Amino acid sequence: MENQKYPSVLLENVVGELSRLPGVGKKTAMRFALHLLKNERIEAENLGNSILKFSSEVNFCSVCYNICDDEICGICNNSKRDVGTICVVENVSDVMAVENTNQFNGLYHVLGGSISPINGIGLNDLEIKSLIERVENGGIREIILALSPDMEGDTTCLYIYKKLAPFDVEISTIARGVSVGDSLEYADEITLGRSIINRVKYTI
Repeated sequence: MENQKYPSVLLENVVGELSRLPGVGKKTAMRFALHLLKNERIEAENLGNSILKFSSEVNFCSVCYNICDDEICGICNNSKRDVGTICVVENVSDVMAVENTNQFNGLYHVLGGSISPINGIGLNDLEIKSLIERVENGGIREIILALSPDMEGDTTCLYIYKKLAPFDVEISTIARGVSVGDSLEYADEITLGRSIINRVKYTI
């Protein structure tokens, strides 16, 4: 639909914006737009308002950098969680993926991505320093590196491992039930759950 002619500039603009979303092509964006058009106006207004409210009011947890509605997320605030174990992930979607396995009862640390010079993501773009500070503050027994098993994820794991080597903390990584090159958020819950349970000590 690259050369698609639109009967309305307004429609073209909506399709253009929707198609910028991950996994949404021009055809899907067109279906979304026409769906909103043929339904009650309140549906479009609710969608627009919820997106605006989300983008302007959502917070990042001051402890683990997961998204939340308050200063500290519900996981970090949960007294029943194992505060001595931290699962390090790349993105918020990875937190949800691990939580859906019901196999982990510790805390998280969201890096905000992985080291990727080709994509312009360096050390200062990630929450690595804050992770080290959490370990420095004491009380952490184990760090689980649950990053996607690709080159960027492995590079990030190696860097974190070296930075945490001086501390008395066990460093493990999820078992390779997750295929090399796959994104963690797309792994099925059973495979990911087994990877968490059968995690192995991280070595280089």
